[in-house]
Amino acid sequence: MQQITSPEAPAPAGPYSSGIVSGGFLFLAGQGPFDADSTLVGGSFADQVRRTFANLEAVAQAAGTSMSNAVRIGVYLNDMADWPEFNEVSKECLSEPYPARTSIQADLSGFLVEIDAVVALVPEA
Repeated sequence: MQQITSPEAPAPAGPYSSGIVSGGFLFLAGQGPFDADSTLVGGSFADQVRRTFANLEAVAQAAGTSMSNAVRIGVYLNDMADWPEFNEVSKECLSEPYPARTSIQADLSGFLVEIDAVVALVPEA
């Protein structure tokens, strides 16, 4: 196993890794709408989704891949009423074929979205 970090994404808030490479895949821990200093960014739900995907992308790039190679994402929403907006914004951040996805309502403290992912280790061309 290989640990992956990125200076462009917040450091883990506990005893876990931002990313782990194993078996040809990158397993990305949940990211939220925080900058590299762990400060909450994005006033709107859409802005928080974009920042969360940017954090995932930063760690994916540190591993030599990209979220365009994501095979699965887990989405945790503070309010399931945001699900339709998440679908629209995620089209800006993901490409077809879209990854498999699970969406779950979660009691997030002070922010609106968290996303984790499994990404194939396909080098960027």
